[in-house]
Amino acid sequence: MNSQHQLWSQNHFLLHDKALLPQVGPDEFRPRVWRERGAVTGTSTGRGTTYFLRQGEAHWVLRHYRRGGLVGKLVKDSYLFLGINNSRPVAEYKLLARLHDLGLPVPKPVAAHVERRGLFYKGDILIERIQGARDLVAWLQKAELAEGQWQAIGALVRRFHDAGVFHADLNAHNILLGEAGGLWLIDFDRGRLRKSGVWKEDNLARLLRSFNKEKGRLPSFHWDQERDWPALMAGYEKGA
Repeated sequence: MNSQHQLWSQNHFLLHDKALLPQVGPDEFRPRVWRERGAVTGTSTGRGTTYFLRQGEAHWVLRHYRRGGLVGKLVKDSYLFLGINNSRPVAEYKLLARLHDLGLPVPKPVAAHVERRGLFYKGDILIERIQGARDLVAWLQKAELAEGQWQAIGALVRRFHDAGVFHADLNAHNILLGEAGGLWLIDFDRGRLRKSGVWKEDNLARLLRSFNKEKGRLPSFHWDQERDWPALMAGYEKGA
């Protein structure tokens, strides 16, 4: 991937794909600036607000790194600085670039930003938006998936596992399904490449828990563990 490190100032570190975003500065990570440009096409609210952007013909996602859990109630978006390559934005950018180069179905990374403040830092990432795709939670609120689709989802997970890709938060929100049947895996914060191990079984268990959690949370969610999980696992065992 045609990427470049650029130290913009003493406190800002930027990494970007020059083919997608030739020039980059801290402004490219400020939602206010994109609003002023009339380039915000939508938002999504979860742990924080994710912004959907349009730059010419390109569609991107801007995400600010925020903490979750109990720690997140006290420290919302600051992290201990342990070197630029260990920062969450740069680590995720580089992992996405590696996975994309391997031909795995992930969004392209566009740019990463780290703002250091003494012993701590805050960060952001810009990635490609997969047009015409929705996460599995959105799909399953509307209709059931066919057995073949569940098998394809299982094969997708197996493909990443075979490549040694550990996804730190494998859940139904982080698997995208396109109108034409394409599948992608997103959100590789804290992800990494690992040797084979029990983490694969833990990954699958986490995914199963996420489907059951959404089933209990949403008034309409077309998920039947006795029917759909065996189909997913059949696709996983068969592989891509």
